[in-house]
Amino acid sequence: MDARLGDLLRDAGLPAATQPAGAPAGDPVVTSVTYDSRAVSAGSLFCCLRGGTVDGHSFGAAAVRAGAVALLVEEVLPVPVPQVVVANARDAMGHVAAAFFGHPARSLRMVGVTGTNGKTTTTTLLAAILEHAGMPTGVIGTLTGKHTTPESPELQALLRGFLDGGRTAAVMEVSSHALALDRVAGCHFDVAVFTNLGRDHLDLHGTVERYFAAKALLFRPELTSLGAANVDDVHGRLLVDTAPVPMVGFGAEDMTDLVVTPTRHAYVWRGDRVEVALGGAFNAMNSLAAATAASALGLDDAVIAAGLATARPVPGRFEPVEAGQPFAVIVDYAHTPDGLRQALAAARAVAAGRRVLAVFGCGGDRDREKRPEMGRAAAELADRVVVTSDNPRSEDPLAIINAVLEGVPPDYRHVVVSEPDRRQAF
Repeated sequence: MDARLGDLLRDAGLPAATQPAGAPAGDPVVTSVTYDSRAVSAGSLFCCLRGGTVDGHSFGAAAVRAGAVALLVEEVLPVPVPQVVVANARDAMGHVAAAFFGHPARSLRMVGVTGTNGKTTTTTLLAAILEHAGMPTGVIGTLTGKHTTPESPELQALLRGFLDGGRTAAVMEVSSHALALDRVAGCHFDVAVFTNLGRDHLDLHGTVERYFAAKALLFRPELTSLGAANVDDVHGRLLVDTAPVPMVGFGAEDMTDLVVTPTRHAYVWRGDRVEVALGGAFNAMNSLAAATAASALGLDDAVIAAGLATARPVPGRFEPVEAGQPFAVIVDYAHTPDGLRQALAAARAVAAGRRVLAVFGCGGDRDREKRPEMGRAAAELADRVVVTSDNPRSEDPLAIINAVLEGVPPDYRHVVVSEPDRRQAF
């Protein structure tokens, strides 16, 4: 995918590079695009990104010593290589990465799914529909990578790989982080889906209002042709009413004769019987979101229903565990107060009068304000709760557990215990 710097910048719609004193004459060949100084090699275009704690401009000189032939910067550095000066290096990096990999999104049917809960399940179900309809589909999200949405050079490389591998569609989770940090710059989605909005990621966004504003960035003409939103969610209704792109709404009233069991759900949608191998009433909304997106892509309703029937259970999403035990065990990713409430309500339905026991924890170095709310949710909806450690990262596990316990109402404290050792907790 090597390209002359000048050609690459023109293709990306970026300004021509400036030539600081001492820069070599000519138009260098770019062999890679990266923001990680450790990944620089001969021919790299190094993108200097400003972060919360680190400024990539500090690594510009080191990148040149490692072989970078040009820099993407927000301010000119005293380094003798061509420099592309832009106001927003993250946004520019997305466009130059897309150009470097030949704009793969332009040749794929693209669907982006955003929301607090349900992104992984919705993308997995939509991929099953598209595969059934004869559209080989690549999926990007929590189950496939380190980040829900990769940084733009990795994202564009994945899309290029999908295209070269014969896929005709890509379905991806689009996180609020990705939107706030311009990771999907250089992409354009045929359809964007909004599942819901709950409390999460306020460590990055600060307020729910700013969190929603980040999600809403996906529903702009420069990123999306058509949007679909859950109108049972107040923020989904707001998107349908105010987004500057055509929007369609979906909600519980679109489903009739809903039946939910521990391992499946079924309903009638537009006259077709939909059956999906996923338990939990909340997963019915996820399959409805997938169906609505597929319909927006132009697929026939009967094909959509048949495609949903082929979907397999999603790992870690209300996933039953069978080991010969005389009781039901379910694993769910629930990592927000709303998600935990939905999972426990679904577990209560599975229990059918028997006790519900919950074992959970909160991750470290993430939104701390949601921890007490999750403690309250678990205490109010389970018969017995064990709060344990769950990927504390740099934090003290006991401090996280204590923050969760602070949210347990006095009348429910007798049902909650803590056990930092995760194996012992289970």
